[in-house]
Amino acid sequence: MNLAGPKMRIVVVEDNETLAKAISYRLRDRGHAADVLNDGEEADSFLAREGADLVVLDINLPGKTGLDILRNLRARGDNAPVILLTARSETSDRVAGLDLGADDYLVKPFEMDELEARIRALSRRKNLAFGAVETIGVISFDRTSRQVTANGESLDIPRKELAVLECLLERRGRIVSKPVLTDHVYGVGAAVDDTAVEPLVSRLRRRLAEHGVVIKTARGLGYMLETAQT
Repeated sequence: MNLAGPKMRIVVVEDNETLAKAISYRLRDRGHAADVLNDGEEADSFLAREGADLVVLDINLPGKTGLDILRNLRARGDNAPVILLTARSETSDRVAGLDLGADDYLVKPFEMDELEARIRALSRRKNLAFGAVETIGVISFDRTSRQVTANGESLDIPRKELAVLECLLERRGRIVSKPVLTDHVYGVGAAVDDTAVEPLVSRLRRRLAEHGVVIKTARGLGYMLETAQT
């Protein structure tokens, strides 16, 4: 079953790493971009800095609770849809979350199909208008068909390099660290060294350079995608 509608950048905040991985794998398999955070303090900072199209947010977290994160999100005027993940015993927290501006909740344990259905419903209800096509310069990436074009002509880019491009495009103009790229390409928690993305970046850089798009290296920090004219 495929997720209908636009593909989104979804932030998953869940301290159960097995569950967080399972959610992120399912979302990525459906064509969405998924960022995973396991700590409340880090998640709050990440959302303030990066934002999200939709947030899947556990209530019980180390550092800050999901309710703290939700409260801060709404206080900043961020109206990204939020689906709370709660335990059966957290009835009062579910009510508090809805009062704070959560859009929906799921009680653990739940089926992944149900989470997908909630995301689809929120996408329709909120009229989320996030385009499936990302562009930079003459390069376009259609996240639905997984096709890259330059000036309308198709480019043949291997799957892992495509994942690197997708991650950099989502954060174009900002530095993306190697760990973030590694998680996006191989999955959170994969037994892969961060240096594994270096040859992927190098090959992708050569492919894009002739089309006026560059991948800059910020030594010790990561990579940034921009046009050659920037």
